[in-house]
Amino acid sequence: MVPVIGDDAPYIAFEQGQYETAKRIAEQRAMQNDPQAHTLLGRIYSQGLGIAQDELAAVRWYRAGARLGDVEAQFALAVILTSGSYLKRDYFEAALMFEKAARAGHVLAHYNIAQLYLSGRGKPENPYRAAQHLEYAAINGIPQAQYDLAALYQSGYGVNPDAYKAAFWMRKAAEKGMPSAQFEYAIYLLRGRGLNQDKPKIITYLTAAANAGLSAAQNRLAYLYHNGIPGTEPDAFLAAKWYWLAKKSGFVDSNIDNLINQYPKKVLDQARKAAKN
Repeated sequence: MVPVIGDDAPYIAFEQGQYETAKRIAEQRAMQNDPQAHTLLGRIYSQGLGIAQDELAAVRWYRAGARLGDVEAQFALAVILTSGSYLKRDYFEAALMFEKAARAGHVLAHYNIAQLYLSGRGKPENPYRAAQHLEYAAINGIPQAQYDLAALYQSGYGVNPDAYKAAFWMRKAAEKGMPSAQFEYAIYLLRGRGLNQDKPKIITYLTAAANAGLSAAQNRLAYLYHNGIPGTEPDAFLAAKWYWLAKKSGFVDSNIDNLINQYPKKVLDQARKAAKN
């Protein structure tokens, strides 16, 4: 255990699970208008760490921290205001808080203010501003921002259409392990819209997305194994296995139903058993 002393004392105590000590020291610091101390107290009350959970008390502490200029307090308050879980939704105040945090370089604040610009909630709908904020978040490694930015470049909404940039950002999100991006990028590759050097990874991306439970990826694998992956023979067992997994997830596709149901009963039974395990 690290000694709970010095300027970082409340945070050291918090990280070590000494929540009562963290709360006591943070309250002392808060009385001296320490912005981060207010935010730490907001987190303690929000999560009910060492005390009874009190969301409204958390809001009060976050508001105080936000007024004193703490970026994390501004972001936390904005998230609460958009969620509507225990406080009335206020997209206008949330947008203000997200913007303040974004100006200070808070990456997730950039992503969230982009969503408000896209939806027109709390901000006038403005896909151009949304794209700017998404790009900042994407460059800084947020997979969902990379995925959304790829979609904008694909559609030309808020940016000039650019197939290369769409593929580039979708690939980035896929590499981060985002199942929906792995699936979408695999589809890009199948349609000849991805980066050529990634074509051998089509099955890798689809399998990763399918193993994460994405039924559309499972269904697509069933087709690929039924038809035969380029350079290989069809594999009835794997086609049926992924078919059963997609079906179990609720995916409906009458075309693949007809194809798979032509397989021998033995193959179908073995595949169904494998899909259950």
